[in-house]
Amino acid sequence: MRLSTTMIYDQQTRGISTAQQSWLAAGDRLSTGLRVVKPSDDPVAASQAVVVSQAQAQQDQFKTARVFATQAQSTEETTLTQVTSVIQSAQTTIVAAATGTLSDDDRASYATQLEGLRDQLLSLANSTDGNGRYIFGGYKTDAPPFTSDASGNITYNGGDVAITQKVDASRTMTTSHTGDKVFMSLTSNAKTEPDGSAGESNLFTTLNTAIASLKVPLEDADSATRTAASDAIAKTNRGLSNSLNNVLSVRSENGIQLKELEDLDDRAADTALNLKTQMSGLVDADITEAASNWTMKQAALQASYTVFSQMSKMSLFAMNA
Repeated sequence: MRLSTTMIYDQQTRGISTAQQSWLAAGDRLSTGLRVVKPSDDPVAASQAVVVSQAQAQQDQFKTARVFATQAQSTEETTLTQVTSVIQSAQTTIVAAATGTLSDDDRASYATQLEGLRDQLLSLANSTDGNGRYIFGGYKTDAPPFTSDASGNITYNGGDVAITQKVDASRTMTTSHTGDKVFMSLTSNAKTEPDGSAGESNLFTTLNTAIASLKVPLEDADSATRTAASDAIAKTNRGLSNSLNNVLSVRSENGIQLKELEDLDDRAADTALNLKTQMSGLVDADITEAASNWTMKQAALQASYTVFSQMSKMSLFAMNA
């Protein structure tokens, strides 16, 4: 087969193009630090890298979910700490108001104090987070969960389902409790009434019972009225104790879950490190090897240029001369 000058030229051009592509590919690996830049570089490793990448994305999503869960529970815990303090203040006031030698003016003063504490609790029960969402409204976060009428009677209008968050592949937890769970519920070991009936579960009703009783004058009252007033104060005292225990049980649940979130973050950090190591083993390049390969490809390209330059100065006539 006879070789024409054109054929030789085309062959040398293709050689240079191939060498240049190999050199550029080696440069990509060196600059990016990746051995697998595109799937064709290593189809098996590329497919495995997709699976690892999906696992990393899922871990990132759960990490974000735990951030939101921690923020929600921390906000609720801060509010419940204040609720605890107000209930304890109400207990102190009730103990003082139970003194049998108080004047009607003193009793009225204690009633006013309890009204102020009740209003504080109502404000806390209608607390919002940093985004204006009501903490204790369940999934009804756009309106105050508690409302009060002219008589001071307070009712719950929020949702009946607590907000939950999936914080790990196999863990979903409550991040915001409903208001009725916090302010209108009893624990399993709550104190009962003297007749054996269940105690008052509504914290606001408990306070209103004492407020109404303390506003009744006793200086000229008969024994039945005095006994009723004493019974109302005793009932309020039991109710406040029950409500405090209920709030503390919710806080205990929050504390356990906040600790669990920390543990999940620690485990997730280990998992993220393992996934990163696995991904590196699949797609990362050995920098030393990549640099050496780039140098060799560059030398091959330069050799191709040299051969092409020499061949371009020759012709079939020159070779036969």
